[in-house]
Amino acid sequence: MNTVSLFQNLPQGDPLGFGLFSGGTFRPEKVRDFLDLSKEEVSRVANVSVKSVRFDDAIPAAVRERFEEIAVTCNLVAEVFDGDKEKTALWFRTKNPMLGDVSPRDMIRLRRFDRLRRFIIGALADNGMAPQAQAPA
Repeated sequence: MNTVSLFQNLPQGDPLGFGLFSGGTFRPEKVRDFLDLSKEEVSRVANVSVKSVRFDDAIPAAVRERFEEIAVTCNLVAEVFDGDKEKTALWFRTKNPMLGDVSPRDMIRLRRFDRLRRFIIGALADNGMAPQAQAPA
């Protein structure tokens, strides 16, 4: 395994502005809004009760963790489109023949996010577009 493949699961930055890096405060509600997910869909994606879905200081850990994973993956895709939010959003909404004619957004809504993430990372690696992370010293 080469070093780059070990680190290809992280984007170089946060082009979608979710607050992932640079000392920012992660904003999971921005991920929800970007993907246009309902409260019921958030519940399903994070495997929590609909009644517990919230995006304030009492956000359930399961929601925060899952939305952080989703934010990272969305930013990986955004980097392919040079940070263009509109193109990235369109990619997530458009049916993809490589995903069985299901949109990436629907993959997330249908609780197939892990498969989608592997697909995206694999596609980036296959096309030589994986983030060029530096190996730890």
